Amino acid sequence: MDSRRKIYFAADAHLGNRYLPDPQAAEKRLVRWLDSIGAQARAIYFLGDMFDYWYEYRHVVPRGFVRFLGKLAELADRGVEIHLFAGNHDIWMFDYLPREIGAVIHQGPETVDLMGRRFLLAHGDEVGERPFTFRFLRAMFRNRICQRLYAAIHPRWTFAFARWWSYSSRKNGTDGQTPEMQAQQNTYLIDFAKAYLRTCPDIDCFIFGHRHVLLDMKLDPASRLLVAGDWMQHFSFIEWDGENLQLKIFES
Repeated sequence: MDSRRKIYFAADAHLGNRYLPDPQAAEKRLVRWLDSIGAQARAIYFLGDMFDYWYEYRHVVPRGFVRFLGKLAELADRGVEIHLFAGNHDIWMFDYLPREIGAVIHQGPETVDLMGRRFLLAHGDEVGERPFTFRFLRAMFRNRICQRLYAAIHPRWTFAFARWWSYSSRKNGTDGQTPEMQAQQNTYLIDFAKAYLRTCPDIDCFIFGHRHVLLDMKLDPASRLLVAGDWMQHFSFIEWDGENLQLKIFES
């Protein structure tokens, strides 16, 4: 019997971020988790924002993340499927990771059949009703002409700008928010999933990242919605073995 019988989901490590006191320690913890599941993993789905900023120039990629990328390459060489969803922080993943480690890049939501169940997987920023400004920026970031213009700027400026923006966005987006305010921001994922089920009732489970919260709820007797938390404060993941779907915390 194949010992690689489990599928894992994780999101939002934001590797390289500036808002943790020791970002490298967080990366090492993520790698320890990958070590712990490597022998039984059939596939690992990273649901976006694994990097706090990622942009691939033709001959330049971001520095850092060597432990994480090296572990992905090792797992891929051992036959584990590696799937990376583009989040709103790492939209610009092109052909580097597919060529180097054989990863599959997903630029939008995907419906997949995994060991007898149907899943809808997405980062979470690209579904549901979102503010106009957010939708405009997302469309601009994904526009090929805008990407080419951006690539013409020297990396020393683009990387500095992106990291400043990420830091400011994280700080302004979380400071001063009550739990009630944060919960209200998560309802758009629930509303999207419920509306989607009305036209596609065969979805057994929706799994998202993006919101940095732990959520596991029943939408109806046959369908569930999970949000995978993050690898900044929760160190969480989702495990599917064909019978049980569980939201777990990695105790290093």
